[in-house]
Amino acid sequence: MADGVSANSPVNSGRFATTAADRIRILERYKRIAMVGLSSNPFRPSHFAAIYMRSEGYDVTPVNPREKEVLGLRSYASLRDVPGPIEIVDIFREPAAVPAIVEDAIAAGAKVIWMQLGVVHEEAAERARQAGLEVVMDRCVKIEHARFFGGLSTIGLNTGVISSQRRNHSSTK
Repeated sequence: MADGVSANSPVNSGRFATTAADRIRILERYKRIAMVGLSSNPFRPSHFAAIYMRSEGYDVTPVNPREKEVLGLRSYASLRDVPGPIEIVDIFREPAAVPAIVEDAIAAGAKVIWMQLGVVHEEAAERARQAGLEVVMDRCVKIEHARFFGGLSTIGLNTGVISSQRRNHSSTK
């Protein structure tokens, strides 16, 4: 049985498969995320992921040439423009854009390439690995963090916990 979200993805059994332990280690070790393709549109998955990751203590940097600012943070046109170190490059772009992003990530000294759900690019992953970066493909950084660190119930997902106790909600009456 493949582990986690997008279990039917070919990356779960391919040469770029990561284990749950790999992803936990990455999320515990690295706290500076450059989100490539982060949108100011609150209905986009990248926007929601950024809000969640920031609420969990991660330093999120927007990278999107179409945005000047996202979530009150300056947005950069490319990874090469981001000041300071980059640890995780979280890619919210189509697979065709990944090779150029990987090259920028290598040049910026990133540690991890994280391709979101539906983003799979084997050749770019190989290039990143050859340059010494870790690679996660076809997984959502927010979902993985919530799954491992207890945030699923805060976003309305079924955590599989069955309890007869009511959650403590503040009353407005």
